[in-house]
Amino acid sequence: MVSRPLSGGFASIRKAGALAAHVLDFVVPYVVPGVTTQELNDLCHQEMLRHGGTSATLNYQGFPQATCISPNHVVCHGIPSSRKLVAGDILNIDVTVLLDGWFGDTSRMFYVGTPPLKARRLTEVAYQALMQSISQVRPGGFLGDIGACIQHIAESAGFSVVRDFCGHSIGQVFHGDLAVLHVGTRGTGPVLQPGMIFTIEPMINAGRPEVRVLQDGWTAVTRDRSLSAQFEHTIGVTETGVEIFTLSPKGYTCPPYGESA
Repeated sequence: MVSRPLSGGFASIRKAGALAAHVLDFVVPYVVPGVTTQELNDLCHQEMLRHGGTSATLNYQGFPQATCISPNHVVCHGIPSSRKLVAGDILNIDVTVLLDGWFGDTSRMFYVGTPPLKARRLTEVAYQALMQSISQVRPGGFLGDIGACIQHIAESAGFSVVRDFCGHSIGQVFHGDLAVLHVGTRGTGPVLQPGMIFTIEPMINAGRPEVRVLQDGWTAVTRDRSLSAQFEHTIGVTETGVEIFTLSPKGYTCPPYGESA
């Protein structure tokens, strides 16, 4: 079943999306060599609570942490731990806040020091894939246009697109019934309508697209141990195009973000 447009939801989800984006801005100066992913998780969680939000991931279907933090070859759903980051790492921090009954979901890549050139190129292509795919969103367009755009950009750069996970409708429910695939064919799939709200969150691998989930039941890694990069925005279809609800308040886009602790 395809999600119906959520009438009147934009004002509420703007607030949730803005808080989620703020949390990612807030944590930027703390992403340095020697910090643990648990410490970053705790900083993010405290900032959510300080602004009246809560973490949507904490205890969601048994997930034990307030954020997902996925370094290097971890594709998504990495569980924060005592692992210390080292110079050259790349990582994705995925934040979903619940604020006044609405969910705001976003993720962003971060660099620890200066990563290798291939890691930086992978990150840049993942960001480009997200933003170019968002530009495809308009009333009367097709859901398949989004995946087709992502697939073309990633594969043209020599990378691959993960098939095992996708974006989703969101609003007053964390994961709605609309599946936003990151591969596809133009002119196919559901027609986009004003009022629809969903995430686009492509995961781009430096190697092959296959993943496996570790024994913890959550952490997804690349099967070939190649690096993976991801960006995510929550967006809404407007009468004339698209609105991004999770843009960085500080204007951060793709790392490096120009701050230090």
